[in-house]
Amino acid sequence: MSSTDKLVQMVIAVVLFFAVMGVILILTTKLRSRTGEKVQAAAFIAPSLLLIAIGLLYPALRTIYQSFFGSAYEPLVGSEGGTFNGLDNYRQIFTNDDLLQVLQNTAVWVVLTPLLATGIGLVYAVLIDRSRFEKVAKALIFLPMAISLVGASIIWKFVYDYKGSDQSQLGVLNGLLKAAGFDTYRFLLTEPWNTLFLIVIIVWVQAGFAMTILSAAIKAIPDDIIEAARLDGVNGLKLFRYITVPSIRPSLIVVLTTISITTLKVFDIVRTATGGQFGTSVLAYEFYVQSFRSFNFGLGAALATLIFVLVTPIVVYNIRQMRRLEAR
Repeated sequence: MSSTDKLVQMVIAVVLFFAVMGVILILTTKLRSRTGEKVQAAAFIAPSLLLIAIGLLYPALRTIYQSFFGSAYEPLVGSEGGTFNGLDNYRQIFTNDDLLQVLQNTAVWVVLTPLLATGIGLVYAVLIDRSRFEKVAKALIFLPMAISLVGASIIWKFVYDYKGSDQSQLGVLNGLLKAAGFDTYRFLLTEPWNTLFLIVIIVWVQAGFAMTILSAAIKAIPDDIIEAARLDGVNGLKLFRYITVPSIRPSLIVVLTTISITTLKVFDIVRTATGGQFGTSVLAYEFYVQSFRSFNFGLGAALATLIFVLVTPIVVYNIRQMRRLEAR
C-alpha cells in the first residue's frame, strides 16, 4: 500500500468519525425526555465501548484462547494448523527450569521495586518538605521520569560498563572501584546480582513519581493535626510513624500498586541492558522472545495471559484505593 493510499484511508476514517458523531449529536438533541437522556448517554458511550471491545476485549479473549494451542497456531493469519494442547503451555511455564528462573526474576522485581522506589520517594518527600530548596530538590529526583526506560537503560549501561582492571575505565562504578584499589566487576553479567543492578534503573526512574504523589499527600495533612501532635511531645520519627504515614496511607497504597503494575510489565530495561541474557529475563520480555523470536505463539500467549492474571487484582485494588482517595 502506497503512502497516498494510506493518507486517503486516514482522511476517510476521520470524515467518517465526524459524520457519525454529527449524526449522534443531531439525533440526541431532539430527545428531551428522561428516556431521551438515557438514549443520549448510551449514544455517547456506545462508540467508546465498541472501540474497547475491538481493541482490548477481543485481543484479550483471543490471546487466552491461543494459549491453549501449540506453537504452529498463528492467530494473526488465522491459521488453524496448531494443535490443541490444553494446559501444556501453562505446565511448561511452571516446570521448565529457564521459565522458572523467569518467574523468580519477575518475583524479585515485583517485590523489591515498589518497596525501594516508594521508600526512597517517601523519605525524600519528608526530608525536603517546606525546605528552602524544595523545588530544586524535587526537580532533581523527578528528572529521570522525563527519560524513557530505554534512555535510562543506556545511561546506566555506561555507569555499569566493564573493562579489565588493567584497562582505563569508561564505567563510573568500575572507575571508582579501580580508584579505590579493587578489581573491576561485571555488574550486568554476573548472576544473580545483575538482576538487582537492573532493578536500580527502574527505581531511579520511579522514585520521582513516588516522591511527587507522596509530597502532595504530606502537604494535605491538616496543620492542626501536626501542631496538636507536637504539643503532645510527638516529634521526629514518632511524628513520621504515628501521624505522617497513617495520614497518607491511601496515597502510599496507590503508589505501591501503580509501581507494581509498571514492574510486572517491564520490558525495555531488560531488552536494552542485557537482552534477557545472563539469567535476567522477566515475564514481559520472555513473552516477546517466545512470540516474536521463537514464534512459539501458544507459549507466548500463555505468558501474556499469566501477566494479565497477575496484573488484574492489583489494578482492581488500585482503582478502589484511588476512589477512596478522591472521596476524601
